[in-house]
Amino acid sequence: MESLTSHTDYGAEGLSEAMVNPDPMLEFAAWLTAAEGAGLYEPNAMVVGTIDPDGRPSSRTVLLKGLDGRGFEFVTNYDSRKGRALRANPGITLLFPWYPMQRQVIVYGTAQPTDAAASDAYFTRRPRPARIAAVASEQSEPIASRELLEEAVRSVERRYPDDTDVPRPADWGGFRVLPHAIEFWQGRTSRLHDRLRFTAAEGGGWTLERLQP
Repeated sequence: MESLTSHTDYGAEGLSEAMVNPDPMLEFAAWLTAAEGAGLYEPNAMVVGTIDPDGRPSSRTVLLKGLDGRGFEFVTNYDSRKGRALRANPGITLLFPWYPMQRQVIVYGTAQPTDAAASDAYFTRRPRPARIAAVASEQSEPIASRELLEEAVRSVERRYPDDTDVPRPADWGGFRVLPHAIEFWQGRTSRLHDRLRFTAAEGGGWTLERLQP
C-alpha cells in the first residue's frame, strides 16, 4: 500500500496569532465559509468522538446543523450509540477534517440536548424522506436485513400519506456542544504545522496559545 510509505509535504500557507479572530466561534465560521467556497464535499461534516457508558471510546461522522455564539449543534436519535454515550458522559470532541485545504479544527466541549422547539425546527427542515427514515429506523440497533429496514420505511409511509405531517419522534433531537477549547490546525511544510488553541477563560473570554506540531 503506497499510502503507508509516501510522504506529502503540505503547503507554505501559515497561521499566526495575528491572523485569527480573538473570538474562536467567529474564526470557525470564517473557516467553514472558506471550506464552502473551496467546494469541499460536505464541508460541515465532522467526526464526533464520545465515551460509551462502559468507558470505551467511539467515533462517527455527523453533519453540523447549527452554529452560533453559544456552540455547535447536530441532530441524532437520543437512543443511538452516541445518544446513550452523551447521556452517560457529556464530554465530546468534534473534528472537522478539511484535507484539501490542509486544515482541521478540533472542538473539545460538553454536549447538552437542545430544547424541544429547536429539535422540532431541525426536524421540520429535513426532506420528507429523511423524516420518514428517522421514524422508521431504530438507530444503532441491529436488523436482520436491508429488506426489513425498507419494509419499516414503507410501513411509516403508509401511516403518514403524502398529505399528512410526519411528527418528530420523541427520541430524536438535537445536541448543542458548548466548547471549552478549540484548536485551529494549518498544515505546513516539513510537518512544522501551525496549531493555535483557544481555551475558555474563567469569567468569560478566551486565551490563545500556540502548540508545537
